[in-house]
Amino acid sequence: MGQDRKTYDASHITVLDAREAIRKRPGMYVGSLTERGMHNQVYEVSDWAVNQVLAGLAGRVDVALEPDGYVKVALDGPGIPVRAAGDTGAPSLEDLLTCTSGRGRCGRRLLDVGSCGIGPFVANALSRRLTAEVRREGVRWVQHYDRGVAAGPPAPAGPVADEGTVIAFQPDADIFGTARCSFDALAERFRELAFLNRGIDISLTDHRPSNGPRSERFRFGGGARDFVAFLAGQAGTFDDPGVFGFEGEDPRIAGFFEVALAWGGTRAGGARGFANSHPTPGGGTHVVGFLEGLVAAVNLFARERHVLAEEDPDLGVDRIVDGLTAVVSVKLDRPEFEGATRGILGNADVRDCVARATRHHLGTWLAEDPRSAAAIVSRIARDTAPE
Repeated sequence: MGQDRKTYDASHITVLDAREAIRKRPGMYVGSLTERGMHNQVYEVSDWAVNQVLAGLAGRVDVALEPDGYVKVALDGPGIPVRAAGDTGAPSLEDLLTCTSGRGRCGRRLLDVGSCGIGPFVANALSRRLTAEVRREGVRWVQHYDRGVAAGPPAPAGPVADEGTVIAFQPDADIFGTARCSFDALAERFRELAFLNRGIDISLTDHRPSNGPRSERFRFGGGARDFVAFLAGQAGTFDDPGVFGFEGEDPRIAGFFEVALAWGGTRAGGARGFANSHPTPGGGTHVVGFLEGLVAAVNLFARERHVLAEEDPDLGVDRIVDGLTAVVSVKLDRPEFEGATRGILGNADVRDCVARATRHHLGTWLAEDPRSAAAIVSRIARDTAPE
């Protein structure tokens, strides 16, 4: 090595605090700097708020898109603790908005927050301005942040009779440019959450249209069955016998699963996977297990009912899922995701658990209504046969 070799020592290392790191590489935390990334910024706050409802600390979540570019996420309940001292059981307001750790409760009964799991701190760091309002124990507290930096401590702003928390933030145009939140995209996500978590109450209101506000409220009692009915209804009509679903809890995976499916008259569909209510567009072990169980149950029925001749090959997964709409949701205490955006579930035990459950429950369902089931399986077999 020559004597002119450059030295590499501690002076070449730049140490960023968490807020600076998020602002320097925002795409690592919200996925992109486009509309999609801005939506993920919203989800970091709204998913945290939904978790307050699931934990029994609030009753509903209201999200509003304002004409000045602000997004407001409000929830009722006692209001988040303003000071850590004397408050236990949850992080304080400043912890929530300035720390990457201490996110609080987690596990099968709560959401996996946002796109990166950090929560409102990400939204704060990527906002030009954020205002937090807490109404708690008869006092209204307000705190302002500029690009993630507190302008001062939470300050009392007078007495109040009600309780709740409002986080209002304006995405930073220096990061997201001219991107705007899409009402339809946000509504799709909130609808998913309401389907996947029975009884939660979420509203979305858009105050930006010149012809008046647009609003939708999401609350469903039927879980994944309602979700499949909605999806299949958008795509076309059902074949009999309609939507089938099952759910269960298994200690081997430290969690539970819920599956619903329906075959329709259209040549579209597929299986949508979710882990702790987080979409897994890349699939994962829960979806693989479902497809394995689905193929096994359908082929067993086809053999037993002589829909397939002895010399016929088994029906393949591509053909079986043609026209199928399915939702596969697992909620785990310790989910293992592949990749920073958590788009693929990796828990190995989930595959066998979901496969066994699907094979058993779907096989029972097919056997209990053989006439309708035979019509579905016969159509699959007929469309698969060579011309």
